[in-house]
Amino acid sequence: MTGNGTILWEAGTERRAAANLTRFIAQAGRRHGPGIAPGVAPAIDDYPALYDWSIRDPAAFWRLVWDFCGVLGEPGEGPWLDNPAAMPGARWFPRARLNFAENLLRFDDDELAIIARCERDLDSETRYTYRDLRRLVAQAAAALSATGVAPGDRVAGYLPNIPETIIAMLAATSLGAIWTSCSPDFGTDGVCDRFGQIEPKVLFIAGAYCYAGKRYSYLNRVREVLRRIPAIEKVVVIPYLADELALDDLGKAVAWNDFLPADPPPLTFTRLPFDHPLYILYSSGTTGAPKCIVHGAGGTLLQHLKELILHTDIKRDDRLFYFTTCGWMMWNWLASGLATGATVVLYDGSPFFPRARRLFDFADEVGISVFGTSAKSIAAWQKAGVEPKVTHRLDRLRTILSTGSPLLPEQFDYVYEKVKSDVCLSSISGGTDIVSCFALGNPLLPVRRGELQCRGLGMKVEIRDDDGRVVTGQCGELTCALPFPSMPVGFWNDPGGEKYRAAYFERFPGIWAQGDFAELTPSGGVIIYGRSDATLNPGGVRIGTAEIYRQVEAIDEVTDSVCVGQDIDGDQRVILFVRLRDGLTLDETLIDTIRRRIRANTTPRHVPALILQIADIPRTLSGKVSELAVRDVIHGRTVRNVHSLANPEALDLFRDRPELKVT
Repeated sequence: MTGNGTILWEAGTERRAAANLTRFIAQAGRRHGPGIAPGVAPAIDDYPALYDWSIRDPAAFWRLVWDFCGVLGEPGEGPWLDNPAAMPGARWFPRARLNFAENLLRFDDDELAIIARCERDLDSETRYTYRDLRRLVAQAAAALSATGVAPGDRVAGYLPNIPETIIAMLAATSLGAIWTSCSPDFGTDGVCDRFGQIEPKVLFIAGAYCYAGKRYSYLNRVREVLRRIPAIEKVVVIPYLADELALDDLGKAVAWNDFLPADPPPLTFTRLPFDHPLYILYSSGTTGAPKCIVHGAGGTLLQHLKELILHTDIKRDDRLFYFTTCGWMMWNWLASGLATGATVVLYDGSPFFPRARRLFDFADEVGISVFGTSAKSIAAWQKAGVEPKVTHRLDRLRTILSTGSPLLPEQFDYVYEKVKSDVCLSSISGGTDIVSCFALGNPLLPVRRGELQCRGLGMKVEIRDDDGRVVTGQCGELTCALPFPSMPVGFWNDPGGEKYRAAYFERFPGIWAQGDFAELTPSGGVIIYGRSDATLNPGGVRIGTAEIYRQVEAIDEVTDSVCVGQDIDGDQRVILFVRLRDGLTLDETLIDTIRRRIRANTTPRHVPALILQIADIPRTLSGKVSELAVRDVIHGRTVRNVHSLANPEALDLFRDRPELKVT
């Protein structure tokens, strides 16, 4: 097995020459180098020089992104950044006017815009050209306008990952309305905790959804949502997977086909200021009511174009896929792929039904070239013995993206040994907070084992120790020291900005703290260790939980785990809960195996004081292990907003465990 930091892939000469980023570097050099900072910076002729320039002159960099990516709209007169030293408080493109949907619908031709498939009917799919998509958005926009939707109104989707979700979003944002969404597996309280705060005027739902071979109707949940959120004036029901729709007793409901006018007026776009609200996304809510994070249209668009076109190298002939739900920010990121003219590929259902290799079958059948997934799925394929290199062609696949949790070094090995050896494996990391990434892939840089390839252009990402000093080669807090366009406009119902500042700027005043534990490597790569607020601290030594998970997940008997710190005698001890394969019992032999592996591959400080068997582990609705909720339970504290959990009943398994009693 290769060591961490070992180069696993490098782009060939032809791929480097054809990369969008190569053209961008040349354009930056012609426009701004080499004399931009004599004696300080070299010519802008490679990625390190480009990154250095992008954080030294961010206004000029983002203006070049606007031009290079062909943003539709008026940038206005400069300067492109007002109040650049304020963090928060800087304002990008203060005199610009644009519309997000106009940019995603810039093409009007017969190239494929969307391919969509559902697990319930694996042999059929929906295909829309860009011309089809514009026609459908025109119909939906006309219907929303007739309903009274205007700039600033909220339009919500409680929907599966289907084409109509994207159509509804584009229709709403073409009018200047604000889009927000939850996936249909959210419970009533989870939806009301989110939509109840922002009071949408129109709600889009589906007749049903499916997962792992089962069909689920959620109309009863919708009825309760309508009762609890009276601001919703109309419900549009998409006939997805539903044989019959009970519309009459919903009162405010109309069927999708009846909602859309047959002969709408031509599609128009309302151009608004750069920071006009576009999306409302939500924090996980494990430490309180979900925060309603408001993202601006211009910042989201510029950041996504930079990440898709420059960092992911998306071109018109690509087929871009990310396995996601509409409750995760990767859905928003995926939808922005339309602005590149590529084909956006949607999949609704379980990625492991009816077999573990289903998504690789899909990749072959559709010709996916950029394949997005999660570290959790990669680990599951590895454990299931899936070997696409043997069973699949994957002829068009050239890039694999992974996010959601740290991608472990062994999972890098698995991708190159068992999936495909000539792909660019880009682990990416950002968050709902910025609806984008701090660190991500790069078509010009090598892929190193266990590392994200680079910091994002225009993002002054620095790692800080507890005293706020910038460090390299050691773990610390992931921070960003300069403003960037996709910072939130603010939080909903936070007019003074107190909650916003407390969320990101309390730890290091004037500097964004993401809440991740990370390391910047000497090569310029990034290692993500997990959430810093879930970091363990036994004996004053800071330990990221991902370092322990990496070892535990390699043990065949273990299917899942959660690791937390328990306060005891002024210190902290590490508690590891493991879920085992069906029929297995945790005995001293297995405990010893786990401890020996952790000790051998990390440090003695990483070895848990207790290893306990558990039947289930709580996860958020977006699939993340809820370490904070487990930590609160074992300390006897109230878990706030358990409605953010997909399986809150699992918390009862951690209560009053005699092994955890502190004497």
